[in-house]
Amino acid sequence: MIAKPAIAPADGPPSRRGRFAPSPTGPLHFGSLLAALASCCDARHAGGQWLVRIEDVDVPRSRPGAASAILAALERYGFVWDGPVLRQSERTALYAEALDRLVAAGNAYPCACTRRELESAPLGAGGERVYPGTCRNGVPAAHRGRGQRAWRAAVGDGSSPVEYVDRLAGRVAQDLVRDVGDFVVKRADGLFAYQLAVVVDDAQAGITDVVRGADLAASTARQVFLQRRLGFPTPSYLHVPVAVDASGVKLSKSTHACALPDDPLPALLAAWRFLGQPLPSGSAAPASVAEFWAFAVAAWSPSRLPPGPTLVAAAAFDPRSTGPV
Repeated sequence: MIAKPAIAPADGPPSRRGRFAPSPTGPLHFGSLLAALASCCDARHAGGQWLVRIEDVDVPRSRPGAASAILAALERYGFVWDGPVLRQSERTALYAEALDRLVAAGNAYPCACTRRELESAPLGAGGERVYPGTCRNGVPAAHRGRGQRAWRAAVGDGSSPVEYVDRLAGRVAQDLVRDVGDFVVKRADGLFAYQLAVVVDDAQAGITDVVRGADLAASTARQVFLQRRLGFPTPSYLHVPVAVDASGVKLSKSTHACALPDDPLPALLAAWRFLGQPLPSGSAAPASVAEFWAFAVAAWSPSRLPPGPTLVAAAAFDPRSTGPV
């Protein structure tokens, strides 16, 4: 059992509060470590709090024991979080309340379209199918016999682009009407969509700073849109580069990325370097996990992050590699 690093939970109300929100669909891997490390260092460097949330709203995709394994890996790697671990599967009443508010304000509506029917919809700039608005003014008569309904957020036909500032990329604007269309906030199978759940969770937890992988940047405009419709504050966003293998495929559970090695320090150092953060030279380099955290929290600098959305990870973290870290 390794010693806990010197990044104990902050006392008193924090001015900054970050979070790490993994999905329990498999073990933590190098890509997960990057997001956890960046978000934790960012919050702790500012003297703020850091929370952990298990994003298991998509119950069918969750694997038994994965959440416990994720938390154990975080502890083994020296992460310390503030307060209890939140679980989305226990928070559906909050999501239902938020959906009711959207519906009451005319900002969400039921949709009876099937995935097959939407396969011919045009592609937006980000490669997603743009919902054509089939059910926006009411479910068509031909679809009313279908028992299941999804619920979509109505982005409108003439709304302005959604703008926000990313701390790395700068000002970002997305035209939801052109690129996404009315998007799902509750699925036809009754499960709440990630876009709504994460907005409710961040607001309820008082998250001020969202630090996560650049692969999630495409969702941010939708989340900002919902925050504004629900009267929630918009946190600061920072999207860090995503690790890919030599062929450009993102390291993820779905692509069978290697689980984090048992020895934390080499992987922590590799993640730190991947994020563009320099290490002290010679004997001053961290020689233990506790030393790493003491150094990393003090030395963290988002201005050093590489500017691109993806970077190739070391071969040791490639799912096709079996070599040591």
